[in-house]
Amino acid sequence: MSGHNGSSNGKVVPAAYPPPVDPQKEFVKRGLDPEDELIEVGVAIIGGGTAGLACANRLLQLLGDDPETMERLGEVPVAVVEKAKTCGGHNLSGAVMRPGPLQELFPELTREQWRQEGFAFGEVKKESVYILPSAKTKIRIPPPPPQHNHGNEVVSVSALARYQQRVAEEAGAYILTETAATQLIVEDGRVVGVRSGDKGRGKDGEPLGNFEPGTDIKAQATVLAEGCWGHITGAAIREFDLAAGREPQVWELGVKEVWKVTKPLDRVIHTLAGWPLKVSAKYGQIGGSWIYPMKNEKTGEDLVSIGFVVELDYADATTSAHDLLQTFKTHTLVRKILEGGERTAWSAKALPGGGYWSMPKLSMPGAVLVGDSGGMVDTMALKGVHHCIKSGMLAAETIYTALKRGNRDLSAYENAIEQSSVGKELWEVRNARQPLQKGLLKGGPLSGIQQITKGKLPGRADWHRNDSIPMFIGKTKDVYVKPDGKYTFDKLSSVFITGNATRDDAPNHIRVQKHVPREVAETWRWMCPAGVYEIPEDGEGGDESGDVDVIVNYTNCVQCGAITAKGGRLTTPEGGDGPLYQIT
Repeated sequence: MSGHNGSSNGKVVPAAYPPPVDPQKEFVKRGLDPEDELIEVGVAIIGGGTAGLACANRLLQLLGDDPETMERLGEVPVAVVEKAKTCGGHNLSGAVMRPGPLQELFPELTREQWRQEGFAFGEVKKESVYILPSAKTKIRIPPPPPQHNHGNEVVSVSALARYQQRVAEEAGAYILTETAATQLIVEDGRVVGVRSGDKGRGKDGEPLGNFEPGTDIKAQATVLAEGCWGHITGAAIREFDLAAGREPQVWELGVKEVWKVTKPLDRVIHTLAGWPLKVSAKYGQIGGSWIYPMKNEKTGEDLVSIGFVVELDYADATTSAHDLLQTFKTHTLVRKILEGGERTAWSAKALPGGGYWSMPKLSMPGAVLVGDSGGMVDTMALKGVHHCIKSGMLAAETIYTALKRGNRDLSAYENAIEQSSVGKELWEVRNARQPLQKGLLKGGPLSGIQQITKGKLPGRADWHRNDSIPMFIGKTKDVYVKPDGKYTFDKLSSVFITGNATRDDAPNHIRVQKHVPREVAETWRWMCPAGVYEIPEDGEGGDESGDVDVIVNYTNCVQCGAITAKGGRLTTPEGGDGPLYQIT
């Protein structure tokens, strides 16, 4: 337990320095504006990613066969609110996707047509899993049971979202891009919509010449599909006590690059733990990598998706997912794949890692949670895309049934998820990740037993919050390679190629305490893949403790969300800000 001085057993804990934010007070609006000042829609879907658009498309399929219910939903039966410049602009994943749910959503579309549409890149026919003892050695191991990928499909979720957006718009969806949902509207204990954020405010919140105020969006049902660290999802979880009786959510951070390569890769590759991570439990570093082949059917180019993921449970403040990826690329295994190629994309994103026990209650009066907003990621299988699609479809079917009957009770969605492939797959690995909190050497064997038995062992393994880990300034940074600008890269040049368009005079959307112990400041500085957090030069000085000031370069932010796991809070920026991912 953290003390008033921010220490736990003499060490600094980020949770002792909470961000200056009151989610319910700031991000929940009590009641709607007058009717003549709001937008009224049938169903409001907050987030134009994989889950939200699956929900929109399935709902429109059902409404297309039921004009009476469609008419009752008004002039705008389905609206999707997306903060990026286009749907998919903030979306990324590895991603090797189990094809079933997407085939179910679009049964007329063949997998070859997926590739022609540009969001899919080939069926997995070969795979290899390695442990890396050093920068020059590798040990091949059998794929753990959840990671069997034969028959799955390599995809780009940002490209998939753009395809889903097109289909939804053709079916009648109203897509509001560059629109941030900043408040959940609650009236008489029920969600009745969201409020969009203001546009055109200056650094200090003052209206500029192009100022546009936000608007209430009233809906008969609301779907929170904001993805990882959903801004108003967090407020909804607090407002309706959706996390009661659940384990705390924990998080991981992934950094990804896409490379154009000179020769095709013939298999999916994963590495587990090992180099360049430290295996000692003292460092708390658990993670791994992926390398996926991507054959572009349109251009004939051979591409590779490569990324590194680290759990945000680590204790060494100098742990950096971006620098771990750059260092990982110097391994002989990776050099053989990328040598002579060209980096074409970079991206970063946090993801929920708690699994089954950390999922909040998924429905509340007037609204449901889908996809990553509900924590539906299987980090043992490294899979979440198919769960996003399936949950979006189930949400649509629940909402349609309720609205058709004139009943707004959405609680049936809970059981629908539990009985579906989402609930069943997450149940099987519900206790498999937690043992790794004890370190790879101690926790690895127990994790393996949990995976092999597919959930047959009883009990409930617990989680501890990422920000409750005491931090120290360690030596992980000593292994990082120096960027050369050709094969390995620094953070700022990486942010540049994301198309980040946050204006320099935008309001700050990141909440952190600005004067904190060095251990916390160094955690933020190294963790952030976009170089947002700096310690002034007069505060530099190696490993000594003591309080320092933190500079927040928030216009660099690619909205990965990692800061929220380690003592800060990411809030929603102005609509249209942030990266514009194309093939992630």
